[in-house]
Amino acid sequence: MSETTDARDAAGPAVWQPSTVELERRAFRRRQTGRSVFVSALSTIVLAGLLAWALIGSPGWAHVQQTFFDPAVAVASLPRILEGLWLNIQVLVAASIGVVVVALLLATLRTLRGPVFFPLRAFAAGYTDLFRGVPLLIVLYLVGFGFPGLDFFDRMPAAFWGTIALILTYSAYVSEVFRAGIEAVHPSQRLAARSLGLSHGQTMRRVVLPQAFRKVTPALMNDFVAMQKDVGLISVLGAVDAVRAAQIETAHFFNFTPYVVAGLLFVLLAWPMIRLTDWLSARMRSREQVGSIV
Repeated sequence: MSETTDARDAAGPAVWQPSTVELERRAFRRRQTGRSVFVSALSTIVLAGLLAWALIGSPGWAHVQQTFFDPAVAVASLPRILEGLWLNIQVLVAASIGVVVVALLLATLRTLRGPVFFPLRAFAAGYTDLFRGVPLLIVLYLVGFGFPGLDFFDRMPAAFWGTIALILTYSAYVSEVFRAGIEAVHPSQRLAARSLGLSHGQTMRRVVLPQAFRKVTPALMNDFVAMQKDVGLISVLGAVDAVRAAQIETAHFFNFTPYVVAGLLFVLLAWPMIRLTDWLSARMRSREQVGSIV
């Protein structure tokens, strides 16, 4: 018996090898995956071909192509549209920072407890109800043309007022996302933090908010993807952004191709965030559902 044990110890630990049944399962899964990829690619090619055939074969395709998809006009208008897109990016960055700050403040006010904080809770609730109900375009007009008339400030560029309007509107949406995340944290987390001697502010900053951010990250990123598109609305105030530059180039060339160019640039601007949102959502879903799929 001891000689057998010594022989096993000398040979080292046994290496696990999958069984024949497991190898067959893996091979079957590989075949199914390859088949699924092939069918998906084939169906996509067929559908794209049918759509292209229907589009190109339409009687007015030649006129539409000349009006909306003129390569020469696209190249000629691209520099000015890119210059306007840089203004959109600047507004987007500034508005994103402002939205996060204001939304966190509103969400914190709505989660305060006690009758003494009722006016603050009522103000936060009224703010979110108001700016979630008023269309962004109307907010832009009211802020962009109403606030300057008060003469509280020196003359400010249209992009500044557009940024303020975006912050006012989107902070109402994002604050509700933050509030949902804060209320999703189990009350025992707050009680445990307070029992350790943390104040309300320390509990929110060190215990509640980190967990709330993880819970609402996908929804939060979707709101910022939506804001990436809406920054183009600042053109109604006269700011020469990508949309207004496309409008100017359209009037110059008497061709709608610049609008198509501006639309594609906005898609390229939003695409990284969209893919990041989808990846993060899938990652969080897989972590939450680990072991639930047989």
